[in-house]
Amino acid sequence: MLGWELPPHNSGGLGIACINMAKALAREGADIDFVLPYETEHETYDFMQVLSATHLDPIYRYGGGAYESLRLLEKIIPTNEKNKLVSIRDIQKTYSEFIEKYLMDFKPDLVHAHDWLTYEAGILAKKNFDLPLVAHVHATEFDRAGMRFGNPLIHEIESEGLMLADRIIAVSEATKRLIHEKYHIPLNKIDVVYNSLDENYDLNQYNFNNDSYQYLSKLKEAGYTIVSTVGRFTVQKGLQHLMRSAARAIAKNPKIIFIFAGDGEERNELVQLSADLGISKNVIFTGFIRGKKLRDIYSISDIFVMSSISEPFGLTALEAAHHANAIILTKQSGVSEVIWSAMKYDFWDEQKLADEILAISNNPALYQALRDNVKNEYHRISWNQVAKKCLKIYNKTMKHKGIN
Repeated sequence: MLGWELPPHNSGGLGIACINMAKALAREGADIDFVLPYETEHETYDFMQVLSATHLDPIYRYGGGAYESLRLLEKIIPTNEKNKLVSIRDIQKTYSEFIEKYLMDFKPDLVHAHDWLTYEAGILAKKNFDLPLVAHVHATEFDRAGMRFGNPLIHEIESEGLMLADRIIAVSEATKRLIHEKYHIPLNKIDVVYNSLDENYDLNQYNFNNDSYQYLSKLKEAGYTIVSTVGRFTVQKGLQHLMRSAARAIAKNPKIIFIFAGDGEERNELVQLSADLGISKNVIFTGFIRGKKLRDIYSISDIFVMSSISEPFGLTALEAAHHANAIILTKQSGVSEVIWSAMKYDFWDEQKLADEILAISNNPALYQALRDNVKNEYHRISWNQVAKKCLKIYNKTMKHKGIN
């Protein structure tokens, strides 16, 4: 399994999906070697072998370019070799060289590559060692660029990886259609396997700490509605549309507070936009948060909004549903295919989003119905089901390649 991040050194949902999938596959009997582009201890991951393709410290990875494709060729990661700097392309080259050396001694049954960052290593494994290749698409460059064209080099890597893969796993039907339409891949080559809720949300004991966000607790006591969004501040997430919708909603109901939890390249623009719209006192930026502070945000929120221009899946919506939020999703999100008890809108329709926020905040019965009904939906897909589907895909791929 070729990946780019695992918790706790993940900067997005990719690492969470990978670790939950690998853990479920191991329970089903899979023997996994998981290759990372950095070096650190993963003592709790005793269900698989974690291999390091480089000696880089994960602290300098900032997501390893997975979400900031404009920085692809920048020399930004320091090494111990006299302060030498390396780029993401340098890391990918070293990663592929590691895979080539590794496969000279070990021959796995199959290679499962996660997203464009590992596709070149997967292609090498297929071409040089005749190994079956499954390419997993968690997001395309079209998604990351907010359905603009994005980085042409990444498109080239994605195109070659998807063309040469024996099978492709997409995280939603929307992603499957996008792969077919943009990369001209036959639909019968693509399997849809939805993500599930992070197992830590179910298995780990959690108690809301009112002290973390006392200001918000006092506002709720005063009758304010708390609306949150969680994610990277990039063009993909449609946050400027959300901010303008917030202004429309606040104009009708000043007792609404919006929480923007996360960080990214659009942060300063969003802060400035909230000021320009005159709603700064109703908008809170938390910065990047994880763990208990993130769960406390979900717990104190009444409404969760996923405003993405293109979201292949969207694990944060499942996390918010688990914490009994009323959910609003764009129709352009994959998670909307599995969560039905949510209000939905087109990402560009700022007035409709404002109307939906106002409808939920002004109607306790609607708010309660959305909260109650979504509880019956977000658990329909388990990681065990995901693992079983992946194993079927593996077996079908190996059978097609003549491997028993």
